[in-house]
Amino acid sequence: MHKATNLAATVDELKARGVWVFGAEAGGNVSLYDADFQGACAIVIGSEGAGLSRIVREKCDFIVSIPMRGKVNSLNASNAAAVLLYEAVRRRIRGE
Repeated sequence: MHKATNLAATVDELKARGVWVFGAEAGGNVSLYDADFQGACAIVIGSEGAGLSRIVREKCDFIVSIPMRGKVNSLNASNAAAVLLYEAVRRRIRGE
C-alpha cells in the first residue's frame, strides 16, 4: 500500500512502470465482474459522493463500478474498496 501526496503524479508513475490503473466510482464504464485484474494493477477509490477527481479519472486506464440492485446506488469508500479488492484477489486465486 502506498499513500500518495499527489495522486495524479502517482498514477503517472505507476503507469510508467507498466501497472494498469483502475479508478473506482459509481457509474464506471466497466463492471467489476468484467475487469481484468490479472496483471500488475492498482485500484484508486473515488471519494464518497464526489467520486474521482477529473484529472485522476482521465489518467486511469479503466473506470470500474460495482453493480448495484435496488435503491442502493453506491457504497462508502471503505466498503467499495473491500468489495473491489476481494474480487480482484478471488479471481487471481482462481486464475480467472
